[in-house]
Formats: sequence, structure tokens, C-alpha cells
Amino acid sequence: MVEILITTFYIIVCIALFSLAVIVHEAGHLIAALKFGLKVEAFSVGFGPVLYKKTFKGVEYRLSAIPLGGYVSIPDVDPEGTRALESSQVKVEGQGEGVKLAKKEIPAYQELVVALAGPMMNVVFAVVLAVALALIPSARFGVVSAEIGRVIEDGPAAKAGIMAGDIITSIGGHSVKSWTDLQTEVQIVGAKETEVELKRGEETLKVKLTPEIDEVSGAALLMAYSTPNETRAAAWMPYRNPIEQLKWDAGSIFRVLKGLTTPKEAKSTGKALGGPVMIATVLYSQVRRDFCDGLGFMRYLNVNLAILNLLPIPVLDGGLILFALFALIFRRRVPDFIVKYLSLFFMVVLLGLMAILILRDSVRFYTIHTRVENTSAVSQP
Repeated sequence: MVEILITTFYIIVCIALFSLAVIVHEAGHLIAALKFGLKVEAFSVGFGPVLYKKTFKGVEYRLSAIPLGGYVSIPDVDPEGTRALESSQVKVEGQGEGVKLAKKEIPAYQELVVALAGPMMNVVFAVVLAVALALIPSARFGVVSAEIGRVIEDGPAAKAGIMAGDIITSIGGHSVKSWTDLQTEVQIVGAKETEVELKRGEETLKVKLTPEIDEVSGAALLMAYSTPNETRAAAWMPYRNPIEQLKWDAGSIFRVLKGLTTPKEAKSTGKALGGPVMIATVLYSQVRRDFCDGLGFMRYLNVNLAILNLLPIPVLDGGLILFALFALIFRRRVPDFIVKYLSLFFMVVLLGLMAILILRDSVRFYTIHTRVENTSAVSQP
């Protein structure tokens, strides 16, 4: 019973932390829109059925049932134009039946600022977390070296001739500076043969290695362990210096994006990606392990949200920014019907990808959990 209460407490904490990241992002859009005097219909934490709502100064604030995100409804900046606006804010085209309502046209620079405000708030929040963690003496930081501590017999590393004490310096031509870099590059390589450069004493060697795919988790494995990590720092906590830490956060995300857009790396990178279930699982495990590690993951997640939302894809903030920049540069707007259909198309694509990630992560989580339970049962006397 006590364990159930503790687990419930940590789940609530994780939901609150994730919701805070969403609130910060959407609050950026909200504040910018209100500063420009734009109409804001709703501000929601979560999606789906509304559990609670309250209207304050013309904005309906909602708490919705599915805590996997949130939104702010700003019709004047809505790329789909799916919501009709109040008569005082729209122009009428035609008369009688077939009257067509259109969104109020606002200056392009206002659309640009409103779209940028969300990701920038995530950046600000990440900076606050990075500085706060740097000031907490008990927060654990440290870079785990890419030195091999132990090699499993007959594993990919052993077959490639890698030995304990070797220091991996690059995989597939990409520099490796830490064990986290090593893990990232191995996942991007997947099950393909790749060149590994390493240092053995004063000697630099190059070997060919083919990672092994774990049947349960789908992760690519070297079958080798790092040297003991005395700091016991989490993978996303390499630097106490906030500037170095935030640079690392952004760099690791851009490396994954590069993998997704590189033809020979895209497939294996896509297989290694995680969705909301994986994010929730990692956040939960880190909060239970050490609250500072959980805050560190939140910092990393906020940098992630900022960069991903700036991608020039319709329905994301980056799409709105792209359309606004087009209007500013060419002094004409992208036709509404093009914006609408591009937005709907990419919305379907992104929702489909999200559904695939949720399903895949759920299957992995269930399979791993089942294997752990079975292993524990077998080990009992």
C-alpha cells in the first residue's frame, strides 16, 4: 500500500513537471498575443475533454483530460482558420447563404513574434533550470569517459577486437567525447557495419564493428561497459557550467535531427526515437532516482521542445514563422487555402507518427517489464 502511494506521488510530480513545460511554452504565445491586443479564445493544459474551465479577462482557461501537451487558441494567428471569429473581428465576403468568414489580418511581424514567443519561453525556462541546478551543491554532474571498462565475450565489441582500456574517439566518422556520445552514435548506426576509431595507449587504431540489436528493447548494443562512473551523474548532466550544459543539450538534439535527415542514418535513427511514453518513463525514473536529475531532464526537454517547435513545418511554430517571414520579405501572404491544406496534411502526418511512437514505446515498455518480472521469478529460491 505504501509503495502504491509513493508511486502515485511520483506520477503526480511527473505530470506536474511535464505540464509546467507546456504551460511555459503556451504562456509565451499567450503573453505575446495579449500584448498585441489579439483575441485569445482559450488556454488549455492538456488535450481532449475539458475537466475544468474558467474565463478571466476574455480568455477561457482549461484543464483537459489528456496531460500530453496543451494549446492556446489564437484565431488571428491560427494557420488553419478552423474557428469562426466574432462578427466584430471578421470581414464578410458575399451575402446570404455561403457567407464566408475570414480571420482578421494582422501585421506579419506580430505573427512572427507570437510564434517565436513559445519556444523562447522554453529556452528561458531551460536557462533558469540550468542556473538553479548549477547552484545546488548536491546536484551531480560529470562526463563519463568513452573508455571501455569491460567487454562481453563474443559480443560485437569483442569480435571487433576492442579491449578494456580502449578509448573510443569516433564512430562512423563522428567524434565521440563521452559515453553518452558513444551510445548516441551506436543507436544512429543501428545494425550496420561501421568504422570505429579508438586509442590504445599511445596508438590510434581503426576497427570495423557491427552493433547487435536487442530483441526486446530494439536498442543497438556494443556489448561493452564503461569504466565505473564515480560521479553517478545522469547522461544529460555532464556540465555544471550552465552555458556548457545548454550547448550540450542543443548539440545532442541537432545530432539526432542530422541523423534523421541523412539518408544512410535516417532508418536507424528513427528506430531509436522515443515518444511520449518513453519521455514519461525516463522522467519518472529520474525523479525517483534523484529530483535534481529529474530537473536536469526537464531542462533538456525544454531545449528539445524549443528546437523541435522551430522546425519549419506547418502546424508547428516554425511553420507560422516561415509564413510570417514570407509575408515580410515578399510583401504578400501565402494564400489561405495553401496554408490550410499544408497544415491539415502535416497535422495528420505528425499525429500518425505520434501514434506509432506511442504504440511502439508501449509495446517495448510492456515487453521489458514482462521480461524483468519473469527473470525475477526464475531467480527466486
